[in-house]
Amino acid sequence: MSSSPPLILASTSRYRRELLARLRLPFEVQSPEVDETARPGEAPVALAQRLALAKAQAVAELRPEAVVIGSDQVADLDGHALGKPHTHERAVQQLRLMRGHKVLFHTAVAVVRRASGFEQAALCSVAVRFRELGDDEIEHYLRTEQPYDCAGSAKCEALGIALLSAIDSDDPTALVGLPLIRTSELLRRAGIDPLRSAGA
Repeated sequence: MSSSPPLILASTSRYRRELLARLRLPFEVQSPEVDETARPGEAPVALAQRLALAKAQAVAELRPEAVVIGSDQVADLDGHALGKPHTHERAVQQLRLMRGHKVLFHTAVAVVRRASGFEQAALCSVAVRFRELGDDEIEHYLRTEQPYDCAGSAKCEALGIALLSAIDSDDPTALVGLPLIRTSELLRRAGIDPLRSAGA
């Protein structure tokens, strides 16, 4: 049996790195050089899909023999994209906008292997209902979690779960940043099966 090709996560996100590690596959991490700026009029879903594929393609160009995973998440509030806030002030603005509303978190994943011509992508959208949050609750959450590198300032795997009243998803890992059900499916199509490659 031939050995599996190298697996690379085209991301510097610690959340995606921790999620992919759950599949117990050996993998490398490489930062993709991709401009994440939205195009004029670009819908949140289209933005997430474009960036996920662009990230995978950028690293695959450098490592054509590898299987490369790219992913991106965009928060969608009534068709308006909310990305990473980066600052406390912008995080406050985002959470004030989202309180009491349903927000869709679109997480796209792409898998590319240039050597075999493989290139496929998938999308997982999670519907999240935010509570009617007080300004004091927003401040406490942000000071505690500092989720400034998370789309929409929402870090649901920790204290951020208290911001929410409901989550509707068919893949619980998607909201954290990498939909592992979709990722596993794409990896199998690319020739890497987590259930047959463990410990490889």
